Amino acid sequence: MRDVAVAIAIPGVLGVVGILSLTIWLSTGPVERLHARVPGLDRPLAAGPGSAPAKPLVGKFTPGEGKASSLAGEWPRFRGSRFDGIAEATALARQWPEGGPKRLWPLDLGEGYAGAAVHAGRVYVLDYDRQALADALRCLSLDDGREIWRYSYPNPIKRNHGMSRTVPAVTEKYLVALGPQCHVTCLDPIAGVDPATGKPLWTLDLVRQFGATVPPWYAGQCPLVENDRAIFAPAGPDALLVAIDCRTGKPLWKTPNPRGWRMTHSSIMPMELDGRRMYVYCGSGGVAGVAADDGSLLWSTTDWKISIATVPSPLILPGGKIFFSGGYNSGSLMLQVRHEGGQFTTKTLFRLAPEQFGSTQQTPVFYKGFLYGVREKDKELVCLNPEGNELWSSGTQHRFGLGSYLVADDLIYAMDDTGLLTMAEASPDGWKPLGQAQVLEGHDAWGPMALVAGRLIVRDFTRMICLDVAAGAATATPPR
Repeated sequence: MRDVAVAIAIPGVLGVVGILSLTIWLSTGPVERLHARVPGLDRPLAAGPGSAPAKPLVGKFTPGEGKASSLAGEWPRFRGSRFDGIAEATALARQWPEGGPKRLWPLDLGEGYAGAAVHAGRVYVLDYDRQALADALRCLSLDDGREIWRYSYPNPIKRNHGMSRTVPAVTEKYLVALGPQCHVTCLDPIAGVDPATGKPLWTLDLVRQFGATVPPWYAGQCPLVENDRAIFAPAGPDALLVAIDCRTGKPLWKTPNPRGWRMTHSSIMPMELDGRRMYVYCGSGGVAGVAADDGSLLWSTTDWKISIATVPSPLILPGGKIFFSGGYNSGSLMLQVRHEGGQFTTKTLFRLAPEQFGSTQQTPVFYKGFLYGVREKDKELVCLNPEGNELWSSGTQHRFGLGSYLVADDLIYAMDDTGLLTMAEASPDGWKPLGQAQVLEGHDAWGPMALVAGRLIVRDFTRMICLDVAAGAATATPPR
């Protein structure tokens, strides 16, 4: 009997020892190996609303020698001034010289996909400094790319297909950035820090203060700032969306999150319908429209959701229509929002199969009544009418991978994965390429573009460059 008892006891003892050993292992150095495999575990797992006091980001401000440009124009946020991926009217060249448009300046960056915002002759980019293990919000000269100032704060994270991937939002008074682990920084757009204190205007941690869960591959949501308010979608237990007073950093309203949706990589887009301004957001379980004035939930639908990664943002069309597209075989969908009897309702107008149109990362552009975007299945640039019918595609000789694109002056600029830039007519009449140039030599050239005063800012995984695409070039570069 004694031998039997020992035989029974040994597995139990070994189990307890194993659990204790695992607990010790997880609390010491080897946890770094676990973090490298599981995105989002680079912070205390208990973090959430009320679980820990908010900790201010202790950063460092470093002035530089750069000077702001006198060039007019702006690209103040993700997708530009009107949130539509269309640049302000500027005369642009229809031909490029041999070798492509002139390169005005280069800038080495940490690994990532974060695009530029431009305001008052300054270029703002959220970078990652691997040597210092810090997020770095950099202010550069539009003229030559020299650094005017930077503000950085420690954020030790593991490589995970790049670190920074968001575009700051800038106004006359505020510069707001969201870091890869949901740290929010608000700075003076000119001076950088508050001249009186030498500190940021305010900082937030959306994980600790609103219960956000950092998405896989880190945060990709770009801030929205309007009317001195910063709008975020932490998608925490009690805050699907939240409005922050840019003057104080204090919450003004929170939108309930009864279905427990989580944060995605998609950004919030504003929409106006029947005199009511709202914010449209794609959460992990569907789409919601939130009142801009008080954060109340106006409508929601589960007709559109992506199981793996929701990256493209809602594309707002006239007449209460919204076009959604996604990757991983999700295709696309056109939603109709109506205001009837004091209530907002939604109806799906049509769906497109992945073979017709879907987009893994980039949000399509709606220009002069037509949709332009790169289709996931074959990586071709296509033009659709508002009913979802294909008018043309770029064909097998012109594929664009996951690269970004924008429209300006009846032209579309489209980048492929390797940094090959194509210029074509933005017209429903057919695919008409006008020029091509290998402007970057790296890989994963996926960062959103910006175009201001004839200067196109593009990037790949580790480098950003500024190109002169203004009118005046003499000879064309034949497209491949």
